[in-house]
Amino acid sequence: MTQDSNQFLNIATPGIANLKPYVPGKPVSDLERELGINDSIKLVSNENPLGCSEKAKAAIQAELSEMARYPDGGGFALRNALAEKHNIDSACITLGNGSNDVLDIIARVFLAPGYESLFSQYAFAVYPISSQAVGATLNMAPASNYGHDLEEMINRVGENTRVVWIANPNNPTGTWLNSDELENFVAAIPKNVIVVVDEAYIEYVAEDEYPDASLWLGKYPNLIVTRTFSKAYGLASLRIGYGLSHPDVADLLNRVRQPFNANSMALAAAEAALEDHAFIQQAVRVNREGMSQLAAGLDAMGPEYIPSVGNFITIDVGQPVEAVDKALLQEGCIARPVANYGMPNHLRVTIGLEDENRRFLSALSKVLNK
Repeated sequence: MTQDSNQFLNIATPGIANLKPYVPGKPVSDLERELGINDSIKLVSNENPLGCSEKAKAAIQAELSEMARYPDGGGFALRNALAEKHNIDSACITLGNGSNDVLDIIARVFLAPGYESLFSQYAFAVYPISSQAVGATLNMAPASNYGHDLEEMINRVGENTRVVWIANPNNPTGTWLNSDELENFVAAIPKNVIVVVDEAYIEYVAEDEYPDASLWLGKYPNLIVTRTFSKAYGLASLRIGYGLSHPDVADLLNRVRQPFNANSMALAAAEAALEDHAFIQQAVRVNREGMSQLAAGLDAMGPEYIPSVGNFITIDVGQPVEAVDKALLQEGCIARPVANYGMPNHLRVTIGLEDENRRFLSALSKVLNK
């Protein structure tokens, strides 16, 4: 069945007809089933190669005996822990089934047919997907050097603009905005327009001028900051994230949020993970060393890449990426082609462990030099 032949298309929400679903990274199980490869490496979904904290594992284990019970619908303990971490009231927090869920809730609360959603070229695919799903008009500002052109975005804000999306660092490019330029941008946006700053990769960033936008919540009531436990904290499979905002904004988001969108194991694991500072420090160190390893290997090999402050590098393979990706899969290396972002020659690779990075570089060199 094609999209156009769907018999229920005429009664679907405006925007659904032309909507393409988000395509996740290829699972290891798919590669093993399709190609019979049993020793593949997965560097596709920006996951933490170390896994998660032992404290988080212990918290999950402690919850297993209560699996027949519904979780705390309000996430009281985790919200209090997050409130302490960010020095804000727990009324400012919205929990999500991953930060993707929070992004989707934002779209459902503030966007509708006739309203406009503004985002950058090469920005995270969920912004246009969630916006289009509720019938909003999409306004994509051209990028500058693969990153956000903030001046262009400000110029595109109009009377129908309701949500502006910024990813810092940006996925899939790894580009970032410094503190002054990002805060000046937030300050320039009209107060009746929601500004979302998506900080999914903030734990990995070490640059001195990189901002923590959550510190600005008191100054900008229209600001929402989203975070996740899926990346540095290594809890991707549990799907747990959150949004920080003015309590009046959070009140609206929490009216739409489903009461059990965060399961008991996710709530407990996230609370425990917040306390394991040593694990995060180790994850950041491994990522920094892996980033240097991959960058050095790519410099020696020759292909250009986009400098990144996340836990991934996006590489220009100099040819249509589909063929390169297919050849890498034959070598047991799962990376992420990003042609769907309008980058037909680019491949995003997650920073892995030292041996995984070495194997990827070897496989990429073999593929590109065939």
